[in-house]
Amino acid sequence: MTTYYGACTLELARIDIKHFFHFTMKFKIRDVHIEHLRRSGPGGQHRNRKSTGVRATHLPTGIFVMATERRSQKANLEAALERLEAKLYRLTTKPKIRMKTKPTTTSKERRLQNKKLLSQKKRFREKVSLEN
Repeated sequence: MTTYYGACTLELARIDIKHFFHFTMKFKIRDVHIEHLRRSGPGGQHRNRKSTGVRATHLPTGIFVMATERRSQKANLEAALERLEAKLYRLTTKPKIRMKTKPTTTSKERRLQNKKLLSQKKRFREKVSLEN
């Protein structure tokens, strides 16, 4: 297993994910601890040849992500950094507060009309008494 701190090339640190997400968040690559690992399981010699899996840990927050689904180490590193950036973005942004709006006149009328139809339907379900 290869472990290093911030020794990753600058090319991999400047991954532009504008095409995948609607945000860009910059984090310092020296704050990321990157580990390369192998996955266990069948595959024998081909599986044990390279450590293509990547685990990236953001040191200030302790958040970690893994990427092992691709065959190349570089692709897994890019995927892990994208996921890390997405997680950090979700942590640092607050959802917009929803402004309450008044229902329109048409929607009020439609709701009342539906209520009226339902009440008529229920009125017809009543048992008919034969005494009167």
